[in-house]
Amino acid sequence: MLDGDDDLARRANDGAPLSTPGRYTCHLDPRKIDPDAAKVVRRLVRHGYEAYLVGGGVRDLLLGRTPKDFDVCTSARPEDVQRLFRNSRIIGRRFRLAHVIFSGGKVIETATFRRSPTPEEKSDDDLLIRRDNFFGRADEDANRRDFTINALFYDLEAPQVIDWCGGVADLQRRSVRTIGDPLVRFMEDPVRILRAIKFSARLDLGIAPSVYNAMVQCRGALAMAARPRLFEELLRLLREGAAQVSFWLAWETGTLDVLLPELSSYLYDRDPEDDSFWSILREVDEQTAERGEAFDDIVLLTCLLFEPMLEACSGAADAPAAAVNFLEPIVERLSVPRRVADAIRRIVAQLPRMHAGRTGRFAQTSLYTMARDVMGLLGQSQSKLDTYLQTTPKKRRRKKKAQRGDSAS
Repeated sequence: MLDGDDDLARRANDGAPLSTPGRYTCHLDPRKIDPDAAKVVRRLVRHGYEAYLVGGGVRDLLLGRTPKDFDVCTSARPEDVQRLFRNSRIIGRRFRLAHVIFSGGKVIETATFRRSPTPEEKSDDDLLIRRDNFFGRADEDANRRDFTINALFYDLEAPQVIDWCGGVADLQRRSVRTIGDPLVRFMEDPVRILRAIKFSARLDLGIAPSVYNAMVQCRGALAMAARPRLFEELLRLLREGAAQVSFWLAWETGTLDVLLPELSSYLYDRDPEDDSFWSILREVDEQTAERGEAFDDIVLLTCLLFEPMLEACSGAADAPAAAVNFLEPIVERLSVPRRVADAIRRIVAQLPRMHAGRTGRFAQTSLYTMARDVMGLLGQSQSKLDTYLQTTPKKRRRKKKAQRGDSAS
């Protein structure tokens, strides 16, 4: 697919930046390139700016996949982009960029080339990036990105793939590798650990040993990341058809110990022969592929937390209170919206009744369809609902009878 400087690809080691870019003549499938993204690039070039398709869209095209979206990177400042496109707006403070909006609400994210700040420009002594509005050149922008496979630029007019960081070589060896020292990259932005897991699982790529070791070593830094970002990346691990492998990697690297210690402890303590949790995620992946779209986030999170949450409720005198106690630290740690947490709790509370064929008024609520989706994904885990029904309801009925007897006396 690529013709060009193969020697540069061979010389790319450990994600180290290349002194000169590799340029690969490459006619990427125009049917898979978003015409609106191409329109943004060509208008910017026509007005004298440097502009490319960048990142995941280029990576996916080189892998023969159809990208979900396309990003544009340019020498134009956000104000310049807004001047050229009346259908655009500037967003962000930590990272200012332009959103060019097309029909149907489609957004083409258009960012100005960035560079890494100098030590004098950083406001803190730690590595964590808190501001990212230092504009620079295209090569500087490539070298400040997270992974080599996400630092590929596509010149529509040439047409060429431009590679400053050895991303082409890493795609050829099917490896996830950071640009530069992985310890530094993960301390700059710990959420990159979750992104490495996502790319490895979704694209079926290996993780370079140095990167894997750094993920294990830096996983505690995830506690410093913005909680909404952690929650969103967690959802992406569930949405994209590779949930089983993603969460296996998260558990294997100890990342799950930081994000969801409740789930991690459950997995450590379960019977090694019990495959039911992984079978749920397998079913999520298979049905996501069949549907061609992800399930609702509430459905996905309910499936993820179902087994440890059911275990927390089993044998509890007050199952609803036990569910709340289970979810509360997760809500706090990951900034889970309250409406999502409440919906998960209600669905899990109703699943035993649905399993027994007693839906009642719940069948007329907006959550019923989601609960049915969850039931359809539980597979062999439904046997745990049988066990739950055989143990706790009797205790609850005895408690209610006792309460009625007390009130009658």
